Amino acid sequence: MLGTYYYHEIIRKTIISFGTLFNTIDIKHKDQTGKNYSTVRIPVAYGPAEKFLARLEQKPDIRKRVAITLPRIAFELSSITYDNSRKVSTMQTFKAVTKDGSKAARKVFMPVPYNLGFRLSIMSQYNEDALQILEQILPYFQPSFNITVDLVAAIGEKRDIPMVLDNISFDDNYTSGYDEKRFMIHTLDFTAKTYLFGPVADSSEGLIKRVQVDYSTNTNRKDTTRSLRYVATPRALKDYNDDNTTTLAEDITDTKTMFTVSNASSLVADSYIAIGGELMYIREISNETLTVNRGVDGTRTDAHLSGASVDVVNNDDNALVEVGDDFGFSEERFDFADGRTFSPSKGIDL
Repeated sequence: MLGTYYYHEIIRKTIISFGTLFNTIDIKHKDQTGKNYSTVRIPVAYGPAEKFLARLEQKPDIRKRVAITLPRIAFELSSITYDNSRKVSTMQTFKAVTKDGSKAARKVFMPVPYNLGFRLSIMSQYNEDALQILEQILPYFQPSFNITVDLVAAIGEKRDIPMVLDNISFDDNYTSGYDEKRFMIHTLDFTAKTYLFGPVADSSEGLIKRVQVDYSTNTNRKDTTRSLRYVATPRALKDYNDDNTTTLAEDITDTKTMFTVSNASSLVADSYIAIGGELMYIREISNETLTVNRGVDGTRTDAHLSGASVDVVNNDDNALVEVGDDFGFSEERFDFADGRTFSPSKGIDL
């Protein structure tokens, strides 16, 4: 339980992603003729606004380069709260694939929804500077703006995190005495709707190889009689074992659906073959001539030269499908009228 070390850096990544939204804001100053004479990139720093205001008070001239100058933007993480409205089952899991090249299956519990509160402070000495900054921020939040965050790098779990603008407030110290420096603060409160993941465990179950569903005649489980069974199993979309079953006896274009092979004795109708990266479905075999459907399961149709290898894609290839590979499905349907029930624990009909 508690004490298992893991650290996905989710909160840190969310903080960095939020601050990055505002690091390319510029303001421009114009002379009396309307010509721009300066462009200033607004600095962004993590920390409370009070920290920077205290620094401002330490120097008599805020225009000196050695002091903190205005305008500037500061932001900080202000709250972390659980979001019950996005709650899912605590026992629900999903499988993911590692991104380190090993294609290892990992079992991951569903993430926990949390809201991270952020406070963004725009500090300026002149109202015109503040208005330029605000107008470059507010139109993007209606009231939310999504950013993609790589929450768990080990499994490539990326999610769009809404950044919601909750409130805007304004403070101006112009009522202070003449010996006080004037500054204005526009405070924007945001909520980042993120997710926190627990430890990512190695899964020994790997890829699901079979799904079976029995349909019954009614909802009364005591007296019901099953009438139909549906079974789905993964089907390979490419040749894994390089069996080189036969070869093409002619050149074929990317649209030709009837062609000859050097030896069709090992091929059967209603099965799949692969030539290069293209998957084909054999509809009919006559002597050494095949009639096929081209580009099956979204594979790209292409021209192939005589002598190209023709590989059978069958159950041997289905067994070699790896976690993370693209695959199709083979479907089977069975009609029943025996009133028996399948036992998942024993794997037999009772």
